[in-house]
Amino acid sequence: MTKDSADTTEPTSAAPGDTNRTAESAEPIANGDVATAKKEAAEHYDRYVRAVADHENFRKRTVREKEELRLFAASRVLEDLLPVLDNLGLGLAAAKQPNADVKALTAGVEMVLTQLKSALANHGLKEIAPAGQVFDPNLHEAISHQPSADVPAEHVSTVVRTGYSLNGRLLRPASVVVSSGPAKEGKS
Repeated sequence: MTKDSADTTEPTSAAPGDTNRTAESAEPIANGDVATAKKEAAEHYDRYVRAVADHENFRKRTVREKEELRLFAASRVLEDLLPVLDNLGLGLAAAKQPNADVKALTAGVEMVLTQLKSALANHGLKEIAPAGQVFDPNLHEAISHQPSADVPAEHVSTVVRTGYSLNGRLLRPASVVVSSGPAKEGKS
């Protein structure tokens, strides 16, 4: 084969995935192929429109369910608190009686308080009452320092207001008085 004959040979047909085919080598598409392509395009478009509609319906349903969850999230807790409310009403009615027994009323209020604490604990509420513990600024709010012969320095000597956590998350820190240790003698 000579150099001249190599230059004049026809190019071979392009590979099936070759996008660099020239217009001269492309064969015209038959009418049946165009109709098939249009049908496939219509089917793909229809699937696309349905997918968009499904996505929009899913989004709306999710928003609706989230709103319902927000509105009714407290229902379980409130159902458990209804007996406490009932017992408080009964206790108040008993207290209004002319011959009300203070000791019986006190015992009744203590029972209702225990019932309330139990109902709240069943839903993950935990008291933070750190009397005698080392002061922890993550759980306690120091409202003052006070000398104490009985409580070591930097320990909680008095709980002014109980703190609470819900499932390990702090809701309210305990307000406490922190011991500064034994009182120091003043210099004369």
